Amino acid sequence: MTMDPYRKIARRYDVLIEPFIKHLRATSMKMVSFKEEMRVLDVGCGTGTYLNLYQKGSCKAFGMDRSPAMLDIARKKLGKRAKFHLGDASHIPYPDGTFDLVVAFFALHEMPAPMRSKVMSESKRVMNKDGRILLVDHHSGPVRFPKGWILKMMITCVELAAGQEHFRNYRNFLARRGVFPLITEHRLFVEKKKIATGGNIGLFLLARNNA
Repeated sequence: MTMDPYRKIARRYDVLIEPFIKHLRATSMKMVSFKEEMRVLDVGCGTGTYLNLYQKGSCKAFGMDRSPAMLDIARKKLGKRAKFHLGDASHIPYPDGTFDLVVAFFALHEMPAPMRSKVMSESKRVMNKDGRILLVDHHSGPVRFPKGWILKMMITCVELAAGQEHFRNYRNFLARRGVFPLITEHRLFVEKKKIATGGNIGLFLLARNNA
């Protein structure tokens, strides 16, 4: 595995970033129909904050991330209340149909385009026949003026600060219209949708398209 790009920020991530995105976590969870003991996989789980919320909701929590530093924080946060795997989500180490819900929270835009498709394919594979995929990520617009444009400039600065490769992937993600081509490619349909932060962020609950 290559050098961990999150090794410097992992310990400060919850303090620096979480206050700006916690409302999106809360909004996205309201889109999900919960049942006791449902199995949830968070791909790109980071410091485990999202899984911690699901676990408190009586879900069985599973997470994977390619950053050892992020996973160290997640393991300290959840202990044995969740199972974690180090690796990228283009190869999810679970059998077909394992999960009721697969979550990707600001994960897809970080990846090169070919990997995004592999991650969606794997997410669909491990989702059971009645399962759902929940995507929260940057939205290609339209962005409302003026608030949306102000937030867009702030988001762009944050993405640029994450490094050149990260920023290239972010720009490519938006240029390709975000999650929409992936939804079509993998024959999923949008069951619920919310657009937040002035048009900058999209929240999508997806199900299998059996038509």
